[in-house]
Amino acid sequence: MAARTIAHRIDNVTHVGDGGRSAPVWNPATGQVQAEVALASSATVDAAVASARAAFVSWSEESLAARTKVMFAFREIVHARAGQLAEVICDEHGKVLSDAAGEVQRGLEVIEFACSLPTLTKGAYSDQVSGGVDSYTFRQPLGVCAGITPFNFPAMVPMWMFPVAIACGNTFVLKPSERDPSASVMLADWFAEAGLPAGVFNVVHGDKVAVDALLDHDDVAAVSFVGSTPIAKYVHGRATANGKRVQALGGAKNHAVVLPDADMGFAAEQLAAAAFGSAGERCMAISAAVAVGSGADQLMELVDERARAVRVGPGRDAGSEMGPIVTPESRDRIVGFIDAGEAQGAEVRVDGRGLVVPGHEDGFFVGPTVLDRVDASMDVYTNEIFGPVLSVVRADDVDAAIALINANPYGNGTAVFTNSGAAARRFVRGVHVGMVGVNVPVPVPMAFHSFGGWKDSLFGEHHVHGPEGVEFYTRAKVVTQRWPESGLPGDASLDMPTAR
Repeated sequence: MAARTIAHRIDNVTHVGDGGRSAPVWNPATGQVQAEVALASSATVDAAVASARAAFVSWSEESLAARTKVMFAFREIVHARAGQLAEVICDEHGKVLSDAAGEVQRGLEVIEFACSLPTLTKGAYSDQVSGGVDSYTFRQPLGVCAGITPFNFPAMVPMWMFPVAIACGNTFVLKPSERDPSASVMLADWFAEAGLPAGVFNVVHGDKVAVDALLDHDDVAAVSFVGSTPIAKYVHGRATANGKRVQALGGAKNHAVVLPDADMGFAAEQLAAAAFGSAGERCMAISAAVAVGSGADQLMELVDERARAVRVGPGRDAGSEMGPIVTPESRDRIVGFIDAGEAQGAEVRVDGRGLVVPGHEDGFFVGPTVLDRVDASMDVYTNEIFGPVLSVVRADDVDAAIALINANPYGNGTAVFTNSGAAARRFVRGVHVGMVGVNVPVPVPMAFHSFGGWKDSLFGEHHVHGPEGVEFYTRAKVVTQRWPESGLPGDASLDMPTAR
């Protein structure tokens, strides 16, 4: 029986494209191909952008009330059918249902934020800046915006982008990951059902061909990207060279520092959850723990215990706490890093290699893995593994831990576990990282703040969603006006105008 085909979504209808190419979509828990996704040609991308460009003419002029009505209707649909969306994510990504439901909820919060756009796009007015002259500012949409999103959050990361862009009056072309594309198609269907006009939100699937077509297209005004640092650099460089506004979020190597005064049981539970949740396939996962001073040995014993207790299995199984890896290539890459860590001298305290889940022997599973006595020269430390691997580095004090973090090229997220307010404040102010948690291991901001890192974790000036998302998807206009009374003499001058 032939696998079903996942098609593009352009102008609110299914679009098979004309590329003639496709890619497999796996069920990571069974190891079987469950569908084929169509890969867009540049012509298919052109069709999506043309649809969005045409729709922008009317959508950008829709009243705030009309846009908000559609956003509220979309919010209600996503809220009511969140379980359906979580199941699709589970089947294509592999994460457990409860984790997928959490992803949907965090995306839903951005839709709710977008419902409040009328209050966030208000301008400012200055009366009588000069005799009979007033000045005011307002923000206008950019045009066609594009989003290029990763596999690890097939619903949440797209929802960081398109609800804000569309609520601001833009139209949008989304290129989701070809590894788990169905969530984006489902969201496009629901948005149309909510009353979104044809062409305002389009979905094209694809690989580098589609990405380059979006980066080069004259009618694309802005590009949002989330993915690895090398690709983020590429996207930022190519799109900005083509005159586009760009926000490109890259990779991460998130550290969690555990000071000797911390509650070690609490810290160990939080580390295990942050390292092994979603099989470590999160840009905010804790992949490096820094055990400081005298508490290191006790912490390691507790972390080992919790790592071994994680229940690994298919995402649909209610008893599973961690699911499989998204593809066989990703699984093999993760195992290769564990092999390299062991060969380079790390102590493998908990080994997830070779894990077999009964009844799912062909699934892409890697169990929780803990590597101790890692140093900054090892491959497991210098690379973003993107798997359920926790590397533990030991440090003498908080200053050494801060120096270690600041020497790392990434600056996405970090955390400190301590009962000392003074130590926490020193850490928060001293680390060169965009998002910091204090006794919170995965400090993902709520939708009304903005998400983004520093250094090689972000290219561009704007973080994603929240207030900076509104700024990214709009541009300011300043108007200076007066209404002279008929019959009165004018005051035109060749001199530079000044207030009087």
